[in-house]
Amino acid sequence: MKRELSGWHSPALEKHMPIATYGDYGFALLLIPTAGADYLEYERFQLMDKLAPFVDSGKLKVFSIDSINKESWLNNEVDPRHKSWRHQQWNDYVYNEVVPFIRNATSAETPIITCGASFGALHSMNLFLKRPDLINGVIAMSGVYDLEEYTKGHFDDHVYFNSPQHYMQNLTDHSLLEQIRSSKHIHILTGSGNYEDPGASGRFAKVLYDKGIWYELDIWSEEWPHDWNTWLNMLPHYLESRF
Repeated sequence: MKRELSGWHSPALEKHMPIATYGDYGFALLLIPTAGADYLEYERFQLMDKLAPFVDSGKLKVFSIDSINKESWLNNEVDPRHKSWRHQQWNDYVYNEVVPFIRNATSAETPIITCGASFGALHSMNLFLKRPDLINGVIAMSGVYDLEEYTKGHFDDHVYFNSPQHYMQNLTDHSLLEQIRSSKHIHILTGSGNYEDPGASGRFAKVLYDKGIWYELDIWSEEWPHDWNTWLNMLPHYLESRF
């Protein structure tokens, strides 16, 4: 499997941001790491080994980036307003820097699907829903879609507008809703085992249902906890059967 490590100094974040790229062809799968992890997390936990057949066959090209959760929602040393401000800068980095990087490495017509597990699921869903003109779908695994789960009681506009459970209920922009509705790939996946919260997935799916948005909600059994073995099985299954 072809693998390249690169990066650049991000104007949005004012720091160097690395990116790992795997493969040559296929749709673009943009991986968002869990909680406080980095751009090589999915490789370390052997997810890329599981994805190698899809990458080598040209079905998909993978792009894996850093989060800055340790500088935003997981950073308890700064004012909560700084956390939300820093997260908004990360969104700008993805939309204005990562998406053009992917376009340059593929083509303007190549679909981009965001994907993440745990906290990465929330970010992946949020990135898609806010800019369906740039991102074409999402595979969200074991997510909670209420950002307040991570903000320790802080709530401001940046929290609201990055919390899909909140803003999607009140979204009335017809053009934006139609762009979201046009996606064939909104996959909400979760296990029911230890530390999973299938109720969170169900509550968010109901919000999409009420907006007339197609989605796939798949709740796996209690054999599947909030852990890597679950995601190592989930993602290849969906790439093989839905794409």
